[in-house]
Amino acid sequence: MSDALPVGRILVADDNQQNRELLEAYLLDDGHEILMAADGREAIDMARAKHPDLILLDIMMPKLSGYEVCSQLKGDAATKQIPILMITALKEMGDIEKALAAGADDFLTKPVHRLELRTRVRSQLRVRHLTSERDRLLAYLQEVDSPTTP
Repeated sequence: MSDALPVGRILVADDNQQNRELLEAYLLDDGHEILMAADGREAIDMARAKHPDLILLDIMMPKLSGYEVCSQLKGDAATKQIPILMITALKEMGDIEKALAAGADDFLTKPVHRLELRTRVRSQLRVRHLTSERDRLLAYLQEVDSPTTP
C-alpha cells in the first residue's frame, strides 16, 4: 500500500472563520478539496448536497450543535457512511463520550496540531476509500450473481 496521502473532499464545519481558515491551510497543501460551513444547518445541507469524503465538525456551533449534526447525518442513509472527525475546545471525557455516542468516528481537541490533524485525516480517508471500494465490489458481485430474467 502506498504511503501517499489519500486526497478527498473535506467539509470543515466551524462557526469561527479563523478556525475554518486554519484547518483549510493545514489541508490544502495535501491537495484536498475543502468545503466550508459556518453553522450546523449549513453543514447538514452541504453534506447532503456535496457528499464529502470526510467531515471536520466543531461541537459548539449556532443553529445546530455538532452533536446534533453528527446524529442527523449518521441517521440518514445518504450520509451515514461519511466519517466525522469532531474538533472542539471541550476536553471533558463526557464531551468525548457524547460525541462518540452521536456517531463521531474520531475526536480532536483544539488547538489542533497540524501533524495530528493530517494523520487523523489520512486514516479516515483511507477507511472511507476502502469502504467505498468494498461497496462497489459487493454491488458488482451481486450484479454478476443475479440471474438475468429474459
